[in-house]
Amino acid sequence: MIPSTAPTPALHTLANGLRIVAIPMPWRQTVSLSVFVRTGSLHETRLQNGISHVVEHMAFKGTQSRDCQRINLDAERLGAEVNAHTDKDHTAFHIEGLPGDLPTFVAQIADIVRHSTFPADELERERQVIQHEFTEFEEDPVNIAFDLFDKACYGDQHPAGRPVIGNRANIKRFTRDDLLAYVQQQYTACNTIVAAAGPVDEAALVAATECAFGDMPRGEPNTVPTPEWHGGVKLRRLSGSAQCQIVLGFAAPPLADDAHLADVLAAALLGEGMSSPLLDEIRERRGLAYQVGCSADVYPLASQFVIDGATEPAQAEAFITEVARLLRQHAEHIDDDGLARARNQISVRALRALEQPAKRMEVAAQELFTFGRLREPGEWLARLQAVEATQVQRVFQRMLASRAAVGLAGSVPAKLKERAAGLYSV
Repeated sequence: MIPSTAPTPALHTLANGLRIVAIPMPWRQTVSLSVFVRTGSLHETRLQNGISHVVEHMAFKGTQSRDCQRINLDAERLGAEVNAHTDKDHTAFHIEGLPGDLPTFVAQIADIVRHSTFPADELERERQVIQHEFTEFEEDPVNIAFDLFDKACYGDQHPAGRPVIGNRANIKRFTRDDLLAYVQQQYTACNTIVAAAGPVDEAALVAATECAFGDMPRGEPNTVPTPEWHGGVKLRRLSGSAQCQIVLGFAAPPLADDAHLADVLAAALLGEGMSSPLLDEIRERRGLAYQVGCSADVYPLASQFVIDGATEPAQAEAFITEVARLLRQHAEHIDDDGLARARNQISVRALRALEQPAKRMEVAAQELFTFGRLREPGEWLARLQAVEATQVQRVFQRMLASRAAVGLAGSVPAKLKERAAGLYSV
């Protein structure tokens, strides 16, 4: 159980609907600030796919008052580090530095989020940078396998089945006006969260945020329909690849459905740690892979129970066959010792997350976007600890009775697609 002495975050809401989260971590010597915007590849049309990622890149290329060199210098002269990332369900901008500079950090990130001008000449240069990033994406069997897996999960009609990075044609086509229009539509106060973690001066954080974001248009919540699960096998053979990258998985309940807790525990039971059945059988006893993993990737809209690994082409069929056997084994019986191990591993992982400012802030943003409130640090873990063995067993039974999604990339054997289809009812 997470101890009750964990500092409780404070939540403030501005008149325009923007929310502020202060997460006290007084033992830290630096403060972390993130601004989360509820927009990502899930919120894009097919013709927009990739625009959230381009906006994130271009936001640092100049604002109404600063050019890109000044943006970097203003942060770095304070010793701060500034960064950003784009995900399927959100875009986030980050800065970390000395606690006394927190109001300045709020103003700097607000300038990037609210006043970027997306200069046309910078867009042409950055377009080339993103094309290089896209080339790296296309040449990595792991990225390709996960991309194919998402397509197998949700098809190509829903944005959940499309990659965050987008596609080359869109990257080449986006204009400055496209970026400005997207930001005006998506970057609104009710879809924005300002979070700080560390030795936070709460009053200073609220005052600085009010000053920088108080006149941001409220907007309407950026919502997306729930994707329909498809399932099936997608593959792409890559020349020069010596291994077969395999990603397979099943639909899982979303964050708002407490049923996802059994999936989290099932994933830890099956594949967290070297003593877990997945790693023990696949790697240690059978030598079928060096890297193999299992996770329940829980998101607000739709979740996935995922197993992935890389293996020699000649061992790929044995890999997917053994995974299927382990799923059947757990559908028939749940080992008490293994379940206790999984509970303890999740507890320690949750405690570690309380010590990580980036993780704390992202979880807070996800909870606010999903539930409209912050949950107590131990609330989620307490409910997870109450999950019974029979509930975990039903997760495996549900998966075996459903249609799996499989992504295969790299050196894929000729009949592996058919074998996967036969094993996983796809």
